[in-house]
Amino acid sequence: MKTIKGPGIFLAQFAGDAAPFDSWHGITDWAADCGYDAVQVPSWDVRLFDLDRAAASKTYCEDLAGIARNNGVAISELSTHLQGQLVAVHPAYDDVFDGFAPPAVRGKPTERAAWGVDQVKKCLTASRHLGLSAMATFSGALAWPFLYPWPQRPAGLIETAFDELARRWRPILDHAESCGVDVCFEIHPGEDLHDGITYEMFWERVGRHPRACMLYDPSHYVLQCLDYLAHLDIYHERIRMFHVKDAEFNPTGRQGVYGGYQSWVTRAGRFRSLGDGQIDFGAIFSKLAQYDYPGWATVEWACALKNAEDGAREGAEFVRAHLIRVTGKAFDDFAGGGRDAALNRRLLGIG
Repeated sequence: MKTIKGPGIFLAQFAGDAAPFDSWHGITDWAADCGYDAVQVPSWDVRLFDLDRAAASKTYCEDLAGIARNNGVAISELSTHLQGQLVAVHPAYDDVFDGFAPPAVRGKPTERAAWGVDQVKKCLTASRHLGLSAMATFSGALAWPFLYPWPQRPAGLIETAFDELARRWRPILDHAESCGVDVCFEIHPGEDLHDGITYEMFWERVGRHPRACMLYDPSHYVLQCLDYLAHLDIYHERIRMFHVKDAEFNPTGRQGVYGGYQSWVTRAGRFRSLGDGQIDFGAIFSKLAQYDYPGWATVEWACALKNAEDGAREGAEFVRAHLIRVTGKAFDDFAGGGRDAALNRRLLGIG
């Protein structure tokens, strides 16, 4: 068994224009001071990380890793959530997702998708330069506006969407294979890969590609009433990344899963800082230890109530308290009788 690495923290929610969150040196020093051992890096945020340079220069990557290491943290993974989203965008979302792209490709869906693909490939190359084994991303979505089957969906609509999604991602996954890096799709609402079944639909269409893996975040399962523990039993072999994020779901006589278009504060389902929600992290960490999860436990802070910096500091303590240093021996070894092949055969009555 493996001991899970951590705690780590995803920096996307903390990067900003004020110190210490506006520079690589400042934010990694802050993360270490909060008690983290690693940082997961949003590859789109130029205040922290220059993706073009990272893809082109191993020396640049080594310099970044050295600054982080001197401050007390490692780089656990890179993320392309925003760029991966642009690999597949339904026209209904063109205007809102244009903000994820540079001005030169806004209003140009084909060019924007090509930019997204190029960015994800560059991040895989940068991950190789950093010696990393996994990269986080979103799948994007073509079928999401048709999630609820009313009006009745035309026959073959969803299958066509997933065929196209697989066609767009297959070359990226092949590049990931050449880099030796797993692509970890965060199973997330708003993405065509939003639960186990949709992941399976995609995975079959990319030929069960070995690099098409999962980022497990139980908060997104609580909000859709999915069994997040059984999910680990089913998909543990495909899970290569873990976001430690809490959530609660409190349906009422007035709203449920869909939330009634309410804000995060007033939704029945909402994200909470670690320890303030309903998720059984003791059971999650036990299952991940049982299944030899090979990666990091990374805090992704999201809460409509608590201050972000308070949530970050509490999150480091929370994860550290849940990490299981796996045993190197059986608890009942003291009563063992040793190994005796002849005795075993006699006990079985086979001489």
